[in-house]
Amino acid sequence: MRRRRARHLLLPAAFLALVPGVSAQGDEVIEGALFLLLPVGARAVSLGRAMAWVEGAEGVFWNPAGLVGVDRRQAVIYRSDNVVGTTYALSFLQSRPGVGTIGVTYFLLDAGRFQRTDGSGNPIGSTTIRNHVGVLSGATRLFDGLSAGLNFKVIRYQESCRGICPDEGTTATTYAIDAGLQVLPSERLRLGAMVAHLGPRLQADPLPARIRVAGAYDILDVLTDADELHGWLAVEVEGRLRQLASRSVYLGAEVIAGSVDALSLRAGYVWSELDAEDGARVGLGLRYEQFDLSIAKALSISPLTGESEPVHVTMAIAF
Repeated sequence: MRRRRARHLLLPAAFLALVPGVSAQGDEVIEGALFLLLPVGARAVSLGRAMAWVEGAEGVFWNPAGLVGVDRRQAVIYRSDNVVGTTYALSFLQSRPGVGTIGVTYFLLDAGRFQRTDGSGNPIGSTTIRNHVGVLSGATRLFDGLSAGLNFKVIRYQESCRGICPDEGTTATTYAIDAGLQVLPSERLRLGAMVAHLGPRLQADPLPARIRVAGAYDILDVLTDADELHGWLAVEVEGRLRQLASRSVYLGAEVIAGSVDALSLRAGYVWSELDAEDGARVGLGLRYEQFDLSIAKALSISPLTGESEPVHVTMAIAF
C-alpha cells in the first residue's frame, strides 16, 4: 500500500511529511505521522523554532506550559503554505486568573489532490490527502517561577479516492500527549522543557516522539534600564526520544519594544536533522489593543522546489 501511495506524490518532502511509515533518515529509525513536525505559528518560525521557553498562545504547538502567558480569552488563526501542502489551525483559549489556561485547537494539513493515471497516462481518478489533529490543552502555574502544561491530541490521517483507484483509500487514527514545564529563575532568565507526540502507533509506525530543552536570556535588561525594552537570545536542542544522539539545534532572537502595545523584531537559525530545514528566518510581531499579528519568512531556498519558502501568518484576537 505504501508503494502505491508514494507513486502519487510529486515531491520527496511531501512523501516524508504526509505518508505514515516513512523514515526521514532511511532505515535507521522508522517514524510515522511526520506532519506533526511541521512548524506551526509565525513567531515560532521566525525564532527558528526555539520556543520551549516562550509564554503565549503558540505554546499549543511548542510547549503547553507556555499557555500560562495567555491572560485573556483569545481566538488564534494560523496559516502557511509549504512544499507538502497548506496548513491551517484555529485555537480558542480561555484564561482564568489564579487557575490557569485551557484551550481547544484544530489543525489541518491539506496536501491537495493528486491525479491517478493508467498505464497509458490517461487520467482515471484522483487521491486527496489530508491530516487532522484535534488538541485539548491545559496549563497552570504550580507556584511562582514554575509552570506546567499538557496537551491531549487526536491524530487522523485520511486518504480518499475519486474515480478508479487500485485501493479505496486509507484512514488511520491515534492519539498522543505533550507535557511541558517552564522555569523562571529570574526576570532575565527563562527555561523550558517538554516531551512531544507520545502515543500509540499510527498504522504500523511509531509517532515522532521528541524531547525539547530551551533557555533564553534577556540581554537588554542588563544593558538598559528601560522597562519596556527587552532583547531575548534563545537556544533550543531537540532530540528523538528513541535516538537521543540525533539532534537539531535552534537559535532565536527577539527584540520587544512596549508592554501592552508592542512591536517585536525576530530572527532565528535552524540546524536540523533534515538539510532542507537549515537556514535563517526573520519575522515581525505587532500587538495593539486586542489584536496580535505575527508574520515570518524563511530566507533559504528550498532544495526541493528551487523557490523561496512561503510566508507564515498568525493572528490572535482577544475578546
